[in-house]
Amino acid sequence: MPFIKFSFLILLTLSITSCEEVNEILDTAGLTNEEVVEGLKTALNTGTDTSVSTLSKTDGYYKDQLVKILLPEEAAPVYNVLKSIPGGNLLIEDAVLAINRAAEDAAPEAEDIFVTAITGISIMDGFEILNGGDTAATIYLQGKTYNPLVDAFKPKIQSSLSKPLILNTSAEQAYALVLKTYNDASLGGILWPEIKTNTLATHVTQKALTGLFYKVGEEEKKIRRDPLHRVSDILKKVFSGK
Repeated sequence: MPFIKFSFLILLTLSITSCEEVNEILDTAGLTNEEVVEGLKTALNTGTDTSVSTLSKTDGYYKDQLVKILLPEEAAPVYNVLKSIPGGNLLIEDAVLAINRAAEDAAPEAEDIFVTAITGISIMDGFEILNGGDTAATIYLQGKTYNPLVDAFKPKIQSSLSKPLILNTSAEQAYALVLKTYNDASLGGILWPEIKTNTLATHVTQKALTGLFYKVGEEEKKIRRDPLHRVSDILKKVFSGK
């Protein structure tokens, strides 16, 4: 029993010391929670601006393997069938290209949606996020705003999917041609089940936003790790100790 009590006292002392050290660090930094929240929101806005600018360029999605958008999962059977048909692979790649062009076209529309979300987000404990992982602020934003952002961004994506962005062909038309070729080869569903879908807009919206959040997270990492990416006084003040 004495040993247990002694061990408990040691752990309690260490815990108190750790808390005191943390408080001392925060006091030394001279930051208020309001300043930290402002810094986090500024970091997210900066990351959003840079990410949108990057992904809205030609090939911003298409040639970045980390965010490139492929066909919906329900179209997986298409690949094995069409690759055996002359020109089938080209049909698939044309559809993928058109889909990514649509995402690139819609990306600028996401900036205002992100800004509104970031402005309205309530960060109760800025220090906890500041002292979290390299993408803690991005993860927090995604957790709080992802579903509303999907709803707000989907009409923009739908509009872009219907634009004739590749050789006077829209992403919807390119994808429909892929499915038609696949379904025709099935002989009306005799050889394999036909694919009928209306989920392209939902799929591209989700993937486009996931790609944007990924890029925002990468920008947050740069701000935390590299002083050259702290482009404002509040970023310098809040992240100088990171």
